[in-house]
Amino acid sequence: MTSNKVKTMITAAMLSSIGIIIPMYSPFKIIIEPASFTLASHVAVMIAMFISPVVGISVALVTSFGFLLGPFPPVVVLRALTHVIFVTLGALILKKNPNILLSLKTMIPFAILISVVHAIAEVFVSSLFYFTGTVTTSYLISVVGLVGLGTFIHSLCDFAIAVLVWKPIQHVISIPANAKIRVKAR
Repeated sequence: MTSNKVKTMITAAMLSSIGIIIPMYSPFKIIIEPASFTLASHVAVMIAMFISPVVGISVALVTSFGFLLGPFPPVVVLRALTHVIFVTLGALILKKNPNILLSLKTMIPFAILISVVHAIAEVFVSSLFYFTGTVTTSYLISVVGLVGLGTFIHSLCDFAIAVLVWKPIQHVISIPANAKIRVKAR
């Protein structure tokens, strides 16, 4: 196995562990079923998405498994599993267009796109639970409002955090990565 493959696996493992630890132990969380919002809970999968599709998908799958092992209700576990969708889409776009994050003109539409996909996937899963009777509040309030709009905003916030974290570490890690972020504005 080559040195880059080992480093990539170690990076994916570290991101996976961070992606499991943050939702389990963060004091910055709000749970209003079927919605749950933990600040920075998507940062690890988003950074993995910046690296490559394989790393992004791997971290999304492992963190979903972590949700299954943690004290989370099934709707939250399945919502976490949907992260594979937006991470795959985002990582494939970044692989094809690695300069997207170099400009706000391209970064903002990219962040909005993956956040919309993220929200739609979580609304779909939450709708399944709503229509099977496990959620008892209004569909518009609980699923569309809390999960849909809430996930969209949460995703954008976590994307901003991921960009801020990725900015300095992109130059330190010695594995190939798809996304590059300009350190200073021109």
